[in-house]
Amino acid sequence: MRLKLGAVVLGALLTGGCSWFSWLPWVDKKPDVDEPAKLERFKAELKVDRVWGASIGDGLGKKYVRLPPAIVADRVVAADAYGHVEARDRFKGKRLWRTRIGKPDKSGLMSRRDPSFVSGAVGAGEGLALIGTTRAEIIALSIADGTERWRVRVSSEVVAPPTGGEGYVFAQTSDGRVVALDATSGGKVWTFDTQVPILTLRGTSAPVYRSGAVFVGFANGKIGAFRAATGEPLWEQRVMLPQGRSELDRIVDVDGSPLVTPSAIFAASFQGRVKALRPADGSVFWERETSTSVDLAGGLGQVYVVDDKDVIHALEQRTGTVVWEQRGLYRRRLSPPVTIADYLVVGDDEGYLHVLAQSDGRFVARRKLDGKGIRSGMATVDDLLYVLGNGGKLAALRLEPR
Repeated sequence: MRLKLGAVVLGALLTGGCSWFSWLPWVDKKPDVDEPAKLERFKAELKVDRVWGASIGDGLGKKYVRLPPAIVADRVVAADAYGHVEARDRFKGKRLWRTRIGKPDKSGLMSRRDPSFVSGAVGAGEGLALIGTTRAEIIALSIADGTERWRVRVSSEVVAPPTGGEGYVFAQTSDGRVVALDATSGGKVWTFDTQVPILTLRGTSAPVYRSGAVFVGFANGKIGAFRAATGEPLWEQRVMLPQGRSELDRIVDVDGSPLVTPSAIFAASFQGRVKALRPADGSVFWERETSTSVDLAGGLGQVYVVDDKDVIHALEQRTGTVVWEQRGLYRRRLSPPVTIADYLVVGDDEGYLHVLAQSDGRFVARRKLDGKGIRSGMATVDDLLYVLGNGGKLAALRLEPR
């Protein structure tokens, strides 16, 4: 018995290599390549000035939901994960209305750990603030005063912001359905079903409405275009074909919302590719291998991708050529990127906001905003940037030259 045990231990030592002896002072220690990058100093070219700040409810909770704020006219609407929704004057930060769309249920095992239930927020359109929940509800509030216009139960939870357009509200549910509702009554107009793989990421693509069409990415690695009024499929394109033996290897969710421009639609999948598609028929005119599960951003003729290792890529929109890459935020769990003026902005898991030049990816500014981190997408209008931290801190920021 001792002989067998000794053989097992010796085998473990041999297969483990030098890591078993790394405590010895004369053994070289290799850095852990998967450790988050340490922030390097740089010469700041801009200041990140806070125009105003406010606290929104109790924050985003522990379920790793992303709840980006929405901008409608002169107001910004934000929600926490526990049912509080607020609208504030986007210039001064004054609260215009506050409401609660429901209360947490603490009866279940997971609920006792974190009873949050708001999972898809905040969408906007047709004069409505639109909220999705883990309770399989879509809730429409008046942008004007926060009163509830309607509440509709759908087939499963809504984990991405709904959106509105052409008199309709569009949402994707976690069971792979796209649903269109009447914006006035909440009545169901049409649905489209897709087959959801056995194993998927926790998230879905938010529908994007443009000029009578709705574009949606799916967990099966495809993106589809639909006629907004009827749900008629216009085209479908595969972003990535599932590959590999295990279900983990075959995860190819298109969870980031498509980036829609007049000349192209850009979509990306996890463990897959970024593709540029023609809006008319979905045909591909370039593709590049990159894995991501967050929204893309566009600006200055480039498309920006935060990959699954938090490396930021700038790709030329016409050809897909790599313009630059920024590895200084490796493994820092970045938020979806957003562009403002000539800059690209991301948040990280430690609550830092990082500002990069779109031209070459260099760092130009940094500011810590929320000690609990920043994982939600941000909103921009004119020269103002709106950021909601995980702890519920909402800030309106302006980039100023030093």
